Amino acid sequence: MMGRPPEEPVGPDVWSVCRELIPAGSVFAFLAEHRDALFPEAMFADMYPSADGRPSVPPNELACAIVLQVLHGLSDFETVQHLRCDLRWKAACGLGLNDPAFDPSLLAYFRRRLACSMQPDRILEKVREVVAATGALKGKHRRALDSAVLEDAVATQDTVTQLIAAIRRVIRDVPGAEAVAAGHCRAHDYTDPGKPRIAWNDEAARTRLVDALVTDALRLLGHLPEQNLGLKAADAVGILTLVAGQDVEPADGSDGTDGRWRIARRTAPDRMISTVDPEARHAHKTHSRYHDGFKAHLAVEPETGLITAIALRPAAGAAWHEAAVARELLAEETGVLQVLADAAYSSADLRATLTAAGHRLLIKPPALKPAVPGGFTLDDFHVDATNGTVTCPGGHTTILLAPGGSHRQRKAWFTAKQCTSCPLKSRCTTAKGGRVVTWRPHHDLQQAARSQATSDPDWQADYQRWRPVVERVIAWLVARGNRRLPCRGWINGERWIHHRAAALNLRRLINLGLDHRKGTWTLAPATP
Repeated sequence: MMGRPPEEPVGPDVWSVCRELIPAGSVFAFLAEHRDALFPEAMFADMYPSADGRPSVPPNELACAIVLQVLHGLSDFETVQHLRCDLRWKAACGLGLNDPAFDPSLLAYFRRRLACSMQPDRILEKVREVVAATGALKGKHRRALDSAVLEDAVATQDTVTQLIAAIRRVIRDVPGAEAVAAGHCRAHDYTDPGKPRIAWNDEAARTRLVDALVTDALRLLGHLPEQNLGLKAADAVGILTLVAGQDVEPADGSDGTDGRWRIARRTAPDRMISTVDPEARHAHKTHSRYHDGFKAHLAVEPETGLITAIALRPAAGAAWHEAAVARELLAEETGVLQVLADAAYSSADLRATLTAAGHRLLIKPPALKPAVPGGFTLDDFHVDATNGTVTCPGGHTTILLAPGGSHRQRKAWFTAKQCTSCPLKSRCTTAKGGRVVTWRPHHDLQQAARSQATSDPDWQADYQRWRPVVERVIAWLVARGNRRLPCRGWINGERWIHHRAAALNLRRLINLGLDHRKGTWTLAPATP
């Protein structure tokens, strides 16, 4: 059953006795004074449907603890230690001076209750209600989009480790798999979770081991008994199927039918990097900065620094690209917006969608790479998509072919004769067969965006003024060691990042003067 605060605190009431010691204007002081208004008891009533049993810790005490925990990037154990020893935490959560708080496991139990409820994001939703009540976003029609790579909570596994772990999981979770493995799998003792003892600096030995492990995996999958698998067993089989194929290719001299394998000399697209957290992926923000994990996508109102939408998604894959997730971040917005974003959001489809909705775009277009250094780019060609022609800088015109098959792009070929005799060839192409021009849908929008970004001073001024704010918010998001997720899996990670966004927004509102008087949330008027 739901717990309620005791009539008398355990020891002196910290907020009453030590108010002067709690920093004014801090999240601690705000929660100490307005905890019950922010997280009222009724907000959590559906999570405790039974009136029987032992009373739990009051849910608003746990909610405050979670807000402070994600704000400061602490583990469950560290959080409870602060609740026991730190006056600020005791005041914020309503504990008495001598209150020993609770066992750390209760925080995990409370998060599971939240996740299984009909409103798993109620803490974030409550802070959104406060934002709406204050009118902090009223009349503010800018939204800045960006993403940040968050590292996963597990170690990245190599091919051998993944194969062994996936086979062990099938043996453990699939009925009848243990007997199949005993009769058909010979590459490794799968009761041992470690790696086989081989000469790891011997490429031939590594190749033989990978070949044997993949063979074991295929034999195990091929001899499993016909049966209806439960969710856990089906996941185990699916992971082994994926792992057995993503990192290997036919060995030298093999056509792929004789069962000889080696580690592939490439990285598979959307490669699973760990059987412990199958949803984590390789990611990189630049060519030199690589991470393994997930991406946090967020929309920010740049004038206030408030996060208006946030989502956690796998770090790789076309479905989770920034331009794809952007639609989700803006889905609940109403009215015409000024959308700011970097070149990762400059896909033609997204630009067309937002333009059709009437939004003003400050999305930085990617620079075109010329075929010859310092030479002509696509924008130097005149493309008449209506009449199906392309004219090059040298004045030659050729036909723009219609798209073929499932491709939406169109191509135009300038002949070797046209290019060879052209005095501008050295600035256009080095191809002996002539220049090939590729036209893609919404070319005119992309071309206009590139022109505006380089020649419109108002566009440049707005972008330079408001764009840095979202980078500052991302710095807040990953501060205090929060670059690494504290939990496994996409769903758990998204719950965590929603709590962190709620805590950051609450802190930002407090800095803007958030107050609660006579049942109303308000912001202090700006100082002239």
